[in-house]
Amino acid sequence: MPKATLAELQTLLERLTTEQHALIDSAARHGESIHRAELRTIAELENAIAAVLALIDERGTGRPAR
Repeated sequence: MPKATLAELQTLLERLTTEQHALIDSAARHGESIHRAELRTIAELENAIAAVLALIDERGTGRPAR
């Protein structure tokens, strides 16, 4: 399978970040307690964002991510 380009990884990062921010904004606007499912989704998106950032760093510098 071919590797994603840095541009493709950047696009994915933007999509993940946008989705996560939308969920956080929605939770803040409702002012009620946030549902566990929403918290879980936000956390899962954070993990995915971290993984994409690590891969971008690895591919951009040639060093393995920690």
